[in-house]
Amino acid sequence: MRIHGLAALFLALSACATLPQGRSYQNPVIDQDFPDPAVIRDLDGAFYVYATQGGDPIRNIQVARSEDLVSWSAVGDALPVKPSWASRTQDFWAPDVYRRGDTYYLYYSAKPDAALADDKRGLCLAVASAKSPQGPFTDKGAPLLCGEGFVNIDPYAFDDPATGRTFLYWGSGFGPIKVQELGQDRMSFAAGSRPIDLVPVIRTEDTAEYRRLVEGAWVILRDGWYYLFFSGDNCCGPKAHYATMVARSRSATGPFEVRERPLYLVLEANERWVAPGHNSVVRDDAGTDWILYHGVDVRRPRSKATDDVNTRRVMLMDRLEWKDGWPEIAGKSPTSGVQRGPVVRR
Repeated sequence: MRIHGLAALFLALSACATLPQGRSYQNPVIDQDFPDPAVIRDLDGAFYVYATQGGDPIRNIQVARSEDLVSWSAVGDALPVKPSWASRTQDFWAPDVYRRGDTYYLYYSAKPDAALADDKRGLCLAVASAKSPQGPFTDKGAPLLCGEGFVNIDPYAFDDPATGRTFLYWGSGFGPIKVQELGQDRMSFAAGSRPIDLVPVIRTEDTAEYRRLVEGAWVILRDGWYYLFFSGDNCCGPKAHYATMVARSRSATGPFEVRERPLYLVLEANERWVAPGHNSVVRDDAGTDWILYHGVDVRRPRSKATDDVNTRRVMLMDRLEWKDGWPEIAGKSPTSGVQRGPVVRR
């Protein structure tokens, strides 16, 4: 036993010695309006993160690139040409990029031109494709799904290793987060599939409750559990009240268990950061999970003096800690001081 223990320690130390030390960083890691960040790692090891329409000059889908998750550089507009069905809109929201083989798929939501004359028609789910993670992506030519209000928002595509099926999560517009299987082309829903309601909203006037609206789904698989991260209930503006939560299931399609408050929070606001949430998750080369999300810096809550308060949502990053099978940030709120960053092989 003693020999085995020493051998295991030697192997662990040897493995650690082959990895570089993570760079130090301090929030925010992108200090400009960059809402709803969705991160992927490309085949060459570089990271790409995508965000809701914004920037100066304005970009329909913002995209930035990094070698280490700490230092980011803007690489243009992932969707420089608007789709024909949304050529006049300025509502390109919450993208997600998914790679299959040599093709990259961009899922996003947008307001169709028809909605400009008909307020009853709301946002649509959409999909575009490209041969590079930074684009340019070309829309498929028609929305994937449309509806009233902002029900069809915040898409996230997930490959389920247990079944080999690909699912799209989205929602919610004061309804539940949903999931539905995608077809083999990844640009349409699977024939015969139907949306499944997952995480419901909570009808309450309790101002401490964040589930009066839920959105921003992101799923990871860890130790046989599917973890569904989501956020609520008001992302921004004068009445911003937002946090990130998590549910888990043994299946990609649920049912999902949500721990009762106050234990289910992954992160919420503190004295420096307002309305943190709408996250993505990425694992570094040391096996540590990192959560990327947006938040409002109380010291600069606007991009321009004429903007509403709490609308400059910068990108933050923190280490996820796992406690009794559930993830959270230390202290359950964003960090402000210098932190040791992710470990990334170069």
